[in-house]
Amino acid sequence: MKAVFVLLDSLNRNALEVYSDKTNIKTPNFKRFQEKCITFDNHYVGSLPCIPARRDLHTGRINFLHRSWGPLEPFDDSFPEIMKNNGVYSHIITDHHHYFADGGATYHQRYSSWELVRGQAIDRWKAEVNPDLDLLKTKYHKTQHHRKNYMINREYMNKEEDFCTPQVFSLAENFLDKNKNEDNWFLQIECFDPHEPFHAPDRFRKLYPNKYDGPILDWPIYDRVKETKEEVSELKANYAALVSMVDEYFGKLLDYFDNNNLWEDTALILTTDHGFLLGEHDWWAKNRMPVYNEISHIPLMIYHPGHSKLSGSRIESLTQTIDIMPTFLDLFNLNIPNDVSGKSLLNILQSDQQIRKALIYGYFGAACNITDGKHTYFRYPKKMSASGLHEYTLMPTRMTSRFSIRELSEMTLSNPFKFSKGLQLLKVKPKVSENNEPLEVQGMTFEDIGSQLFDVSIDKEQKFPIDDPEVIKFLLEEMVKLMKQADAPKALFERLNLKCN
Repeated sequence: MKAVFVLLDSLNRNALEVYSDKTNIKTPNFKRFQEKCITFDNHYVGSLPCIPARRDLHTGRINFLHRSWGPLEPFDDSFPEIMKNNGVYSHIITDHHHYFADGGATYHQRYSSWELVRGQAIDRWKAEVNPDLDLLKTKYHKTQHHRKNYMINREYMNKEEDFCTPQVFSLAENFLDKNKNEDNWFLQIECFDPHEPFHAPDRFRKLYPNKYDGPILDWPIYDRVKETKEEVSELKANYAALVSMVDEYFGKLLDYFDNNNLWEDTALILTTDHGFLLGEHDWWAKNRMPVYNEISHIPLMIYHPGHSKLSGSRIESLTQTIDIMPTFLDLFNLNIPNDVSGKSLLNILQSDQQIRKALIYGYFGAACNITDGKHTYFRYPKKMSASGLHEYTLMPTRMTSRFSIRELSEMTLSNPFKFSKGLQLLKVKPKVSENNEPLEVQGMTFEDIGSQLFDVSIDKEQKFPIDDPEVIKFLLEEMVKLMKQADAPKALFERLNLKCN
């Protein structure tokens, strides 16, 4: 078996013609792939945002109940490492700079080999001791002036081949040229795009003209929509351009499959870590607000050479990110560890049977969210106090820093969890605001807090909360079951006013 895994970042499923007939974004190659593969219509996230989602992806286990943004732990199972240890070569090509920061540095080491394309976003790439920031600021919208590294990096991206996505797919072609006739390998092609900043070559940007006439504006603030109509239009157009660029380069991969008969013996899987709010619900981005479906309901498309007769079919079964790991292991006939709670999706490619009644997802310290495919429910604590909330870890780092001496001076040891291989963990209080509220990964408070139920079968845009005690009762019962399955700390049940007995 051979497998190629394309992982994009911040892809809003409504941007794709495959999932929405209302989008104005041109994505002919995603559509082309949909005609070849099996498309999953009810696929959801688990832990959020970027790196927590990747921990779910590696381990096949929900992690947001115990930990915020952090590395793979010593007790974590990781699918590429399992592959590596069982004779399957695993390789990752990525421009995701978070892998090389403190909170993500254990991920790429799990693969047999890796390649990194430099320069995305705020990657600490170019060494300019004294850059002319005053000049740079004249080019950029005032809301982006704090992104010094990005402004510097962008100065080095003048031709299309300088952009990261073209480089990632070029390296992927090199890997395939060298290894396409070999067996037992796994290739992960990972693009930071279409994550912000929404910077694409001019030929893609020209596809989406608008009336904005101002400095560079391609990075929305993680906040409520406060921009003018023209600024909103510019940000959305830049996102559209980036999606179109990713689509075109993904199409080059499809061409390679066509020209080298890889469809005969190579699986191809495409998904994202989470979606992105583009002004829906009056919000930009992710991280702070309730986990609306624009964030949580994500694309998944799978081509399996053994199921080519199913080309163009769609799966309705409720699935999520934690299912990807056991699916990869199943592809290569490898044993799935006992700690994995996800389900291999190979079992439902033909039958589309139900593999779960509901699933949970969310951010550490915020709501626990649940969906059964028909309803979504955001369960917030009555008070957002961080009392009783702890990080459980043996790797005390977060996004771009280590835990502080002060934080660690107050740590205690917890009893082992079911998944920690008998190890006790450090029990550390989370980062909090002045009001003792938990902070999301970038130091902002969670907003729009308040438990809400939506019937997404008729209210797909989640605009009209409903009150249905019977539905809430069912979803809370399932939430408790799933939290117990994940071995959630008892304090979380109390925090969310749930009975765990």
